[in-house]
Amino acid sequence: MELRIPPKAWILVCDARKALFLHNAGDAAFPNLRLERAIQAPANPLTAKQGADRPGRIQNAFGPTSAAEATDWHEMAEAQFARETVDAFRTLYRSRPHGVVLVAPPRMLAALRESLDDGVHATVIAEIDKDLTKHPIQEIERLLTGI
Repeated sequence: MELRIPPKAWILVCDARKALFLHNAGDAAFPNLRLERAIQAPANPLTAKQGADRPGRIQNAFGPTSAAEATDWHEMAEAQFARETVDAFRTLYRSRPHGVVLVAPPRMLAALRESLDDGVHATVIAEIDKDLTKHPIQEIERLLTGI
């Protein structure tokens, strides 16, 4: 991938558990990504430890009893982390409003997209559906720009 990241642009790299807020301290030809902030999601225990009981039942007027769908606590935690990530990013973005590159797995990218306000969403340069949170910053820079 050969992405040109403008100077002072923000790069938000995240997955369901970790978010990295990077900015380009270099220029478009030779980017220099710097870590501004990193956040971790709180521990998310097993579903069996979070749920109250087995799924409920619905008595239909005509026909057999139906089961209600169980709550997906992990999906709810991911959505909550996406909202918290966007809130933290919004604070950083307001201090230096420049372009934004979003890098996240597809489900998290969709959750981020839902949580972004129109002002920030208008400055999105690129959306990349990859999980790069486990890579060092220099490797993220190389993978995004191809340099």
